[in-house]
Formats: sequence, C-alpha cells, structure tokens
Amino acid sequence: MARDVDSLRAVRQIDYEWIELRDGARLAARIWLPDDAAASSLPGILEAVPYRLSDGMATRDVLIHPWWAARGYGCVRVDLRGSGESDGVLDDEYAPQEQEDLLEVIAWIARQPWCSGAVGMTGISWGGFNSLQLAARRPPALKAIITLMSTDDRYADDVHYKGGCLMGTDLLHWSSCMLHWQCQPPHEVAVGARWRDLWRLRLEHNEPWVHTWLAHQRRDDYWKHGSVCENYAAIEVPVYAVGGWADGYTNAVPRLLEGLRGPRKGLIGPWGHGFPHCAAPGPAIGFLQESLRWWDHWLKGRDTGIMDEPMLRVWMQESLAPSGQIADRPGRWVGEDRWPSPRLEPRSWRMDADGVLRDAAGASRADPEAAAAHGADGGGRLRIRGSQLCGVDAGAWCAEGQPSDAAPDQRAAEGQSLCFTSAPLAERLEILGHPVVTLDVVADRPLALVAARLDDVSPAGVSALVAQQVFNLTHRDGHERPQALEPGRRYCVAVRLDAIAHAFPAGHRLRVAVSPTYWPLAWPSPEPVELTLAGGECRLELPVRPPRLEDDKLAAFEAPLVPPGLGARTIGGGPGDRAYVRDLVADSVSWTYHYVDGGNVVLPNGWETEEWNTVTYEVREDDPLSATVHVRVESVLRRGDQGRFHIVTLGQMTCDASAFFIEDEVRVTEGQDGDEREVFVKTWRHEAPRDFV
Repeated sequence: MARDVDSLRAVRQIDYEWIELRDGARLAARIWLPDDAAASSLPGILEAVPYRLSDGMATRDVLIHPWWAARGYGCVRVDLRGSGESDGVLDDEYAPQEQEDLLEVIAWIARQPWCSGAVGMTGISWGGFNSLQLAARRPPALKAIITLMSTDDRYADDVHYKGGCLMGTDLLHWSSCMLHWQCQPPHEVAVGARWRDLWRLRLEHNEPWVHTWLAHQRRDDYWKHGSVCENYAAIEVPVYAVGGWADGYTNAVPRLLEGLRGPRKGLIGPWGHGFPHCAAPGPAIGFLQESLRWWDHWLKGRDTGIMDEPMLRVWMQESLAPSGQIADRPGRWVGEDRWPSPRLEPRSWRMDADGVLRDAAGASRADPEAAAAHGADGGGRLRIRGSQLCGVDAGAWCAEGQPSDAAPDQRAAEGQSLCFTSAPLAERLEILGHPVVTLDVVADRPLALVAARLDDVSPAGVSALVAQQVFNLTHRDGHERPQALEPGRRYCVAVRLDAIAHAFPAGHRLRVAVSPTYWPLAWPSPEPVELTLAGGECRLELPVRPPRLEDDKLAAFEAPLVPPGLGARTIGGGPGDRAYVRDLVADSVSWTYHYVDGGNVVLPNGWETEEWNTVTYEVREDDPLSATVHVRVESVLRRGDQGRFHIVTLGQMTCDASAFFIEDEVRVTEGQDGDEREVFVKTWRHEAPRDFV
C-alpha cells in the first residue's frame, strides 16, 4: 500500500544537549532536528548506549539519525550515565539505574516543544537490550521500538554463558573492551574544565565487570534483571525484532514473536552483528527505509502496509561451501504469517550405533557388524574421550564482518567427535527454527559438557556447519539448580541448537557431530571427560518448512542506503584476521583473533582515534586446566590542545580445578607525541570459585 511521504527537510545537529536528571546528574545528548522543528510536532526517536557520541559512535550515528530527522523525526542519541560525556561512573551492563535514567530521558523528550509526545526507541546490541527493557517499564510516551541484534534473556544469549557453559570466546574480551573504553577521557569541548575531574573519577572507580559475571555462574536474579522473557506480558508497545543468522543474538527473535502478545514483527537476514543496510555477509537491505515504515506506522499513525506483511521474514540460506569470509550468502526471502508457524513439520532421524543417521519413520535398526566397525560395543554404546583441541573451527560466536568469521570445513572437528551421517537426501530439504539433538548420554566425570552440531555434507565430502550449541550437563534440570553428574549413570538431555534457516540440496547428507569439548567457545570441564552415547536411543529433530507459494510474491526490500557521513578521513587500517598455530611438541593450539584495525580516523574537528584489539586463546591436549585467554586492547586519542592519550588494557584468564583466575591491567599515558607521562596504572587480581562449570 502506498504511504504518505514527508517532504525532505534540512536538518540541524545540536552537538551537546544536557538532560538533567532528578538526582542532579547530567546526561549528554546529541540531537538531530528538522530546521523547522519549532513549528512542527515531531515524534522522537531515542538511542541510548555507552559508546561515546563524541568519537566512538560519531561516524556511525550520522549514517542513521539525520536520515530519519530529514523525514520528520527528532532523533536523540544519549551517552549512558558514566560513559562518554555524561556524568558518573558506569558500574555494569543494564543496571537498574540505567533504566531509571532512561525513563526520565523518554519523559524529557516527550516534553520538548518540538515533540508530539510520541517517542520510539531503538538500538543495536546494548541499545537493543535497553529498548526491550524500557518497553517492559511502560513509560507513557514510549509508543514503539525497533530492537536489533539483542536478546530477551541475558543468561541464555549474551557474551557470558551459553547453554550453562562459561564462554571463552567473548567473556573476558568484552569485559576488557568495556574497561578500556571507560578509561578514555571525556572531551573538554563537551564538558568543559571539569573533564579531568570526571576522568579521574572513572579511572579510580572503574572495575572489570568480569568479576561480577563470574560471581553469577547460574541463572539467578542478577541475570533475570533486564531479561524481558521473565514477563513478556509487561511489553505492550509494538516491537520490531531484527537479527542475523551470523549474529550471536538471533535466538531472541523467534522467542519474542512467540512470547509477546502485542503487535510484533521479526526480521532475520544473513547478517552478522551490524545494521542490515551495511552488515556482512550480505545481501544488505534498505533498512533505513524499512525502519521508517515502522516509525511512520506507529509514531505518525500512517498505514504504511507494514503490518499487512508476514509476522516473520527470514533469509532462507542456500547450501554453500565453507569459507572463512562470505561476502554474500545465496538464498531468498521467505515469510511466515504466524510464529510459531503451524506449517512447520517436525521430522526425526535416529542416531544409530553404526554412525548412520536414519529417518525415524520405518527405518531398520543398525547392523551389529557395522556398529562394531564404527566403534560401538556389544550394547550399541559409542564412546569418545574429549579432545581439548576440538572447537577451533567453530567460527565466531558473534560475527562482525571480519575475515574468518565464518566456520571453515568441519571435517577436522568431526574427526574429534562422534558423528552420525544420513544417506544422500532424495529431495531438497528446507528447515526453519531450532534443530534439536536428544542424547542418551553417560559421562565418566561429575562435571561435563556436550557440544552438538548439525552439518551439511556435500557429495564431495566437504562439511559445512549449519547450527551448533553447547550444553552444561550439570544444568540438565535447569540453569538455576545445577547438580553434579553421577558417573556411569544414563541421562536424557535435549540440546536445542541455535535457530537457523537452511536449505539442504538433494544429494547432500545431514551429519550430527557430538563432543565433550568445544574450546574456545566453551570453557573446558576441569577434567578430561569420556562421553558414552546409546546408539539408537539418540535422535535429531528438524523443523522442516514446506514450500510456500506466497514467498515468490513478497515485496522486495528497497536497496540499501548509506547516507553521507561526517567527512571523516581514515588513514591506514585494514581487515582483522583469525588464525591458529598448532605446536606439535607441546601438542597445543594458540588461536589468535586480530579485530579489524580501523586505522587512524580523523574527524572534521581534527580529533583523531586509533584502536587495536587482539585476543589469544590457548590450550594443550589432555590438559583442560591449561586453557588461557589473553586480551590486549590499545587506543590512541589525539585532541588538539587537549593532548594525546594512550590507553592499554590487558586481561588474562586461567583456571585450576576449583577456581578461575583473572588478571587485568590498565596503563594510561598523556602528553604530546614523543613527550608522554604516565598518569594512571592499576592492576586487579581476582579469583572466582567454579560453580558446576
């Protein structure tokens, strides 16, 4: 349906607006308004994140908010309390104080003379989290949200824990990044002469957040706070939830569609952790235009037709040979009018002792001789002792468009796992949703985990990762009440793999791989573990999606737009990389990820920023206690007369059988090039007992 379209307006930018809160603290905001805003009644759009509006997000913000402002919105980007130019110290993610502050900010926007009283809220990642959290608080002025690459469950789907397993790949790294950014100084041009006092306050009071996260290794009240899945009914405003199959937060999209009862839509593309108009892998879409349709419908009361379209729209991914970096993922857009979709047809395969994945409908049992050749004992039981090196080919948990984000050929990892492979498919098979692997499993240790994967095997034998999940077996009765395993006892556990849309071509085979290790995504169990599976008692269930003729009639998304930026210049820089080195003498792996080096970014006002970011994961075979994570984050900020600031943050995480050990260090120097002095150094050493991990 055609919609009314606002004529484009000239936009003015207010660099720093101060929002004073009830307790006297001030939050810094940047605002974009049409030039004629004083004579208008505009809806407001809020994004509130801790990523420094003066420099950290400056080049990104201007690619989004001015575009909406030119089409009749007042856009407000706020630095959270304790971050960037705002007052105070940021103590943790999604703290109660953050919600209280943003309730005041929303009311402040609604009171502005240019505002119609209607406010929308949006953001990606952190800003997506707090959009959901504020929707659950029901401020009267908040009328709709768009949440991107976020989650409704802080324990299940974030950088800390996955399936009850402690994450190696992102836990310390994210804590180190946040510690680093909080040690960068505010801008004198923004906060005036008090910038140094505010900076010193943060330097002296910042603490590594990983200490808090390790104090909560099970799903307790700490994680329930800010997890809107605790009460979906609290959210009544319309919600547009956006995710990407290569992102780490996509499971939340189908959960939100199922749990919410108000107006809602879901969109999942092939993307990693980025906005859909510029994320990789592509294809990108015109997300600015799509979001404008949502805002116009819910904030201006225009029928844009967006609610006449399917509730869930996803990119059905075609099979693709594994490659470290994928520019564009082949596939097509498909839609479902309801979620969960009544059209999906569950289909089961039995995981037999001979390593064959058999269609459960009428399939014969495994041949005993073939099962014995596959390693099964006379009772059809299959055993595997975990290889600590299994998991290096898992790919990024949360891809960000870096080289080698995607998982490579899985045959090496499959050789370190128990595998079950189907016959070649007679016809094309499309799935949408969560594959589930149900295991009849025995562990020989009281603490153990399992990693389950679904792979797509081509006729040439090349194996591509489709979906995966790790699961802490001590959490079999829930993430709130872990219990040690009884070695030798059989347990039945259902491992729900990450949601996915994938098309298996005819002639390809399905493969399930199971292992008791998956480093560095999951921190290893304290002792080497041998798992035993009961052949014939384990199964795979897939959510099969039948063809839908209406898919061919879906309206195409508009082409992606990347509006003009700040006029910033970038000198040098280049893509990141991911590599691992196998030491055959030590029988170990060192796995290093260099995050993208954005080069020296020069803003139009002359400010310059550079950042380097490296993470290394190490482990030796047969020694899970050798697992180690090293993080180094380094940045240089040049601000003319304010000087040059060089910040280095180091982090290390190790363990023994009973505890985790964290070391963090921050070093800050200040001055001019070639003449710097050390202004701050601090080291932390922290020990956290292992809690069934």
